[in-house]
Amino acid sequence: MSEQEKNISQKPEEENFEINTIVADLRGLRVASLENRQRLDRPPKLPSSKILATIIDRLAAVLFPNRLGSSKFIDKDIDQYVKQILEETLQDLQTQILRELDYTSGHKTSSTITNKKATTIIHTFAKQLPNIRSYLDKDICAAYEGDPAAHNVDEVLVCYPGIAAIMYYRLAHELHSLGTPLIARMISEIAHSTTGIEIHPGAQIGASFFIDHGTGVVIGETSVIGKNVRLYQAVTLGAKRFPVDENGALVKNIARHPIVEDDVIIYANATILGRITIGQGSTIGGNVWLTHSIPPNSNISQAQERNRALDNDIET
Repeated sequence: MSEQEKNISQKPEEENFEINTIVADLRGLRVASLENRQRLDRPPKLPSSKILATIIDRLAAVLFPNRLGSSKFIDKDIDQYVKQILEETLQDLQTQILRELDYTSGHKTSSTITNKKATTIIHTFAKQLPNIRSYLDKDICAAYEGDPAAHNVDEVLVCYPGIAAIMYYRLAHELHSLGTPLIARMISEIAHSTTGIEIHPGAQIGASFFIDHGTGVVIGETSVIGKNVRLYQAVTLGAKRFPVDENGALVKNIARHPIVEDDVIIYANATILGRITIGQGSTIGGNVWLTHSIPPNSNISQAQERNRALDNDIET
């Protein structure tokens, strides 16, 4: 080692990288940011994405213990296994819910009220798990019956990203409905990063929902999807425009995404925008760009929409 290298290696870390200065600068930005958000000296902790990911994995094991649970138990122990995992998971989830409620209130709500609210949410959520399992069974059957490449329902459950995304969605949607939108959104983003499918937990989706292949699918917050609907990869159910108020800020909480009625099929790369209605039993072809409602039993192709757009230009 040269003399110069020895001198560098002997310098304190903070001298090499100006650590103290960087830490001070980061603190200044952090404090200023908290002040701008009108937070207290002790900002509330956010829920943890890592813990939520583990919670969802455990809930999946509770819902499907024979396929997604531990391989160490035997059939007669299933109920005991489900009970143990569920109790542990609900406790962990309650802690994350308390974090969200505390964050939302900014420490302004008493711990007694917050704990009571979190307990109520957990109890209601837990009671909905059988209903969620029932929905997922129908989703899995729809995937199996709708895909000739599927050999059995177990393959659908453990292999299909669309089913994984729908499972995350159904759990997140319930939590969203119960008043924990931040946790619900974090769960949906975990699913998005895992499957490439983005379903906002505020969307309403009926039974027997099938996403085939799935990558690139986007379903917006106020979308309403009926029963027996099938989507293919890269389908977007999005907003056409974003209204602003008199101050130029985006208007929140308005219905801006499509309504897709029962028994609709939407093929790959179709983009459907705005608060329009896709009538029951309709088929939307691949690569269609659709911004107007269509009646039941319609068959919309890319060529039809191109001709319609040309006709509108001529009339204009």
